[in-house]
Amino acid sequence: MRFLLWPFEAIFKLASGIIKTTGRLTAIILGIVFMIVGVAVSLTIVGAIIGIPLALFGFMLMVKGFF
Repeated sequence: MRFLLWPFEAIFKLASGIIKTTGRLTAIILGIVFMIVGVAVSLTIVGAIIGIPLALFGFMLMVKGFF
């Protein structure tokens, strides 16, 4: 079971490292920027492969910044 959850743990550890390094406000701003760029990139069909995970990462970064 732990093997299936390691990608999520890795993403949250990465987000935590970014928050510790840059601070909460900067992490929230980076999260918003990643979300905007992810949505803009995913407007094309080919860009959706990169845009959707980028938008999700931005959302998770923003949530970690708030809490």
